[in-house]
Amino acid sequence: MSSEQAKLAEGGNETPAKKKGLPMPLVVGALMAVEGLAVFAVVKMMSTPAKSEAASIHGDETAAQDAQVEVPLVEDRFQNMQTGRVWLWDVEIFLKVKAKHEDHVTFLLQARSAEVKEGVSMLFRRASHAQLKEPGLETMNRQLVAYMNEVMGMDADGHAYIERVLIPRCKGMQID
Repeated sequence: MSSEQAKLAEGGNETPAKKKGLPMPLVVGALMAVEGLAVFAVVKMMSTPAKSEAASIHGDETAAQDAQVEVPLVEDRFQNMQTGRVWLWDVEIFLKVKAKHEDHVTFLLQARSAEVKEGVSMLFRRASHAQLKEPGLETMNRQLVAYMNEVMGMDADGHAYIERVLIPRCKGMQID
């Protein structure tokens, strides 16, 4: 009698004993989850920028120095009698300059404040009524830029310190 027949006679069981363990889908799922966590961790570590990268960007200093800032020039009332009547002009004027020139321009404005105020006053006294009534004050802007460039001079590169003159307030009142 063969061994197979002996087994059949003893227990009547034809199939070999099954192995006890984890089901295959559970093992595959666990491996995939571990792999996903590993990929996430590697990507997270690689994508974090170093703090020194931001500090080493070239051109930031130049851009900051070339940025324009507003420097107050004068806020006052100026008299004009060109029409034969007395007009009082309530004016506020700012200068637009590069940030690298701000300290120099501010220093010159403080050192020569009376001269600058007198020059601006003279421009308003001599201006015609039509020039003071222009919607964009183009004539006054040009005259103020020319006067301020004369007062300030040129920088080391031969460029004017003043980029632009801003006149946010210019209101005339007839007072006679």
